[in-house]
Amino acid sequence: MARRYKSRVFRRIFHIKIRAVGHSEASQQAGTAVDQTGRSFHDTRTEPRMFKSGRFVADALGDLRDSQVQPNGVDLTLGALYEQVEPGRIERGDKTVGERQEVEPDDGVYHLDRGGYIVEYADRVVIPDGHIGFLLPRSSLLRNSCMLDTAVWDAGYEGRGEGLLEVHHPIELEQGARIAQLVLADAAHEGTYEGSYQGENL
Repeated sequence: MARRYKSRVFRRIFHIKIRAVGHSEASQQAGTAVDQTGRSFHDTRTEPRMFKSGRFVADALGDLRDSQVQPNGVDLTLGALYEQVEPGRIERGDKTVGERQEVEPDDGVYHLDRGGYIVEYADRVVIPDGHIGFLLPRSSLLRNSCMLDTAVWDAGYEGRGEGLLEVHHPIELEQGARIAQLVLADAAHEGTYEGSYQGENL
């Protein structure tokens, strides 16, 4: 009786070990790991990084101040501002950007009333192959009742891009002030950007 009981216990322990080994292998394939007690946990060391570090983005762009490099992206600065004075047109197969007039700063500072303004960034942007660029407003703009509307930058884009600054309360902005943060993410694609804005403002 004792021998039969020991046999059953041995088979049970052996079965548990086999299951633990299988669980460990499956966990490694799924990007998790198993600790000494057999419990699984998320292991970030084994998974690909979707978004790139700020240093990676800075190396792609090149000429930046140290203060522009953030942990997960880089800050873009204000280069110039424009007000649109003539209507544009967007068709199914073509587009026309309306005529605009440059806003002149006062001793390097823009004094902006409520309204919409076209922003030209001072920094040259380069989106490397295998990546996509997202631009987000810095929170300091939002805290001052302003918003920056942006679009996606495709792989291969190069230029000093533009965005739409919405001013909902008067604000003063200095030329060269940091107003947006660029982040890069891994992206599969066929071909690279060859649109009409390639090389803009360079």
